[in-house]
Amino acid sequence: MAWLTDRLREKQAPSKSAGPPATATPTTQPAQRLRFDAAVLTDVGIVRDHNEDTVLYVPPQENGATGNRATLALVADGMGGHAAGEVASGIAADTIRRVFYEADGPPPKALRSAFAAANDEILNWTKTHPECAGMGTTCTALALSETEAWLAHVGDSRAYLLRAGSLAQLSEDQTLVAQLVREGKLTEEEARHSPVSNVILQALGMGPDIEPVIWEKPLGLAPGDTLIVCTDGLTGLVSDPEIAEIAGRLAPHEAGTALIAAANDAGGHDNISVGIIRAAAQAEQTSEPGNTTRRMALLEPVDEGSSSDRHTRRITLPSGDALRDG
Repeated sequence: MAWLTDRLREKQAPSKSAGPPATATPTTQPAQRLRFDAAVLTDVGIVRDHNEDTVLYVPPQENGATGNRATLALVADGMGGHAAGEVASGIAADTIRRVFYEADGPPPKALRSAFAAANDEILNWTKTHPECAGMGTTCTALALSETEAWLAHVGDSRAYLLRAGSLAQLSEDQTLVAQLVREGKLTEEEARHSPVSNVILQALGMGPDIEPVIWEKPLGLAPGDTLIVCTDGLTGLVSDPEIAEIAGRLAPHEAGTALIAAANDAGGHDNISVGIIRAAAQAEQTSEPGNTTRRMALLEPVDEGSSSDRHTRRITLPSGDALRDG
């Protein structure tokens, strides 16, 4: 199996001029300055005993570390076992946030620098912490300006656009079965039941030569658009039509809570993370004015669950700290 994984990974050329997929219907509205109502949530699920996901949402500040840089939202799904997965996803979120806001140049350049730095940081960590050897993380991030969005992506977490009731997947799964489906060697049905459905071809920390997809061309946004980032703990159990129905019907916090509940009702065998970002014209009032929670440091655990073995957390941060799984 290793030789096949290596061969498929070699075939994945970097997408330096990538942009939104054709399935993302272009907006017909004139560009408007937008504001965003957002919520990011992560849940341990009902099977695993700890959470290896990290979620992040950073709105820009008029004065401060973010300068005039875009809003940043991401989910990262760590892997490696023995707590190494949560270390990898936490390093990725913290590094991407720092480098993105320190880097010069437009969002695609900053995202590329941030993902490269995160990959290096994870690899360097494993050199000095042999107990974490083999750890890595997916990462799906959206950088949002007042009118546009850019995607940066590696692994099998996902980004979606919900526009006028139609859900489009913005990211491509970088997995063995997804690659075989794209090559016509597996059907979608065969891929769903494949014993190697969890084999990932790209992840931060996998090696020095990973090739994340970075959009050079942005997606134009319009009032009413809803962007979703999520880990496979959600998409592996909740169908795209159900995601669209819930995210389109409810405000971001309520939608995120309902989606996590749906995944847990379907088995909850993995950690579940989701971020929902809804665009509105700056002159409009967003659906949940002032709905924020306190700042949370990267390594600060918070339990909002109903019992000692359940951890569900939600944040909308005015200054943008990462929420560490665990």
